[in-house]
Amino acid sequence: MDAVVIKTPAEIDAMRRAGRMAAETLEQAARMLCAGITTDDINEFVHRHTIERGGIPAPLNYRGFPKSVCTSVNEVICHGIPGSYRLKDGDIINVDVTTILDGWHGDVSATFYIGEPSPEARRLTETTLLCLETGIAEVRPGARVGDIGAAIQALAEDAGFQVVRDFVGHGIGQRFHEGLQVPHYGKRGRGLRLKPGMTFTIEPMINQGTWKMRTLRDGWTAVTADGRLSAQFEHTIAVTDTGCEILTAFLEPLPNSPDM
Repeated sequence: MDAVVIKTPAEIDAMRRAGRMAAETLEQAARMLCAGITTDDINEFVHRHTIERGGIPAPLNYRGFPKSVCTSVNEVICHGIPGSYRLKDGDIINVDVTTILDGWHGDVSATFYIGEPSPEARRLTETTLLCLETGIAEVRPGARVGDIGAAIQALAEDAGFQVVRDFVGHGIGQRFHEGLQVPHYGKRGRGLRLKPGMTFTIEPMINQGTWKMRTLRDGWTAVTADGRLSAQFEHTIAVTDTGCEILTAFLEPLPNSPDM
């Protein structure tokens, strides 16, 4: 595993600007979500909006990923490739935006309702957001990475859901993925001790049924093994001297999503 990179205040300020751009892009994309648009419509908007504001869409061509945003609908856990699929009333969709600005990354995602979701989809989505917030509340100097995962896992399983094991939060900075992994499951008191200047994502993926997944033939799209729903929320976090800062915080509640 690569070394964990501790950021200076100036570097965190640069990440704050990248995070704000990523969050603003997702805020704007959220306003266009409705039944009838394609996931490629979302991609085209995110790509154009990012470029026009002087950023770079980090997913595009990253390890061969062919689009500028990930769009994960219903049973898709993550890494959904935008295409011709038209959103339908009752769908849930995660939109995952990562922006590079002046060489620094900001990574944020949210799950949205298209029309009126089923009660089960709504409860899953609300629980997943609460899992993210619960994980963030654990971040402070001296805490351990395992504390984050343990808190998320306990909440999800108490609600009758399961935490995806195959994908984790990650260090982030001048590289999309740096050498810190943040599982969304685990045991308290285990793992790396957090220090001021660490920057990473927390991005729990929570499934209705089994936590197990499979990858489609495109080599990217991860779906639930049992075909049931999955939801995800994500923020980029910096450890501070007294706790943490959300570098991708929203300026206003996102439409058609639980309040972040």
